[in-house]
Amino acid sequence: MLVPILGAGMAEAETIQVTIDKMAFSPADIAAKAGDTIEWVNNDILAHTATVKGGFDVMLPPKKSASLVVDKTGQFDYYCRFHPNMKGRIAVSAP
Repeated sequence: MLVPILGAGMAEAETIQVTIDKMAFSPADIAAKAGDTIEWVNNDILAHTATVKGGFDVMLPPKKSASLVVDKTGQFDYYCRFHPNMKGRIAVSAP
């Protein structure tokens, strides 16, 4: 099996981890590039979500993780539907 090699100048997608602990996203503000993966790790005993109104809605079960590939550029404010005081922001730039 042949595996293509990325050419010089092409950026590899990254995984950016956000931890949920004591009812807070940490870090609350992150920067990503289109194509990157955001992984939320929920250390709380309660379920949470990472929700953008009119956009994505990621369910985050207690003591589990979930991820999302960001594909649109822009700034996205997200929150937990169950705990609206939990807020975060993702700034997504072009790759």
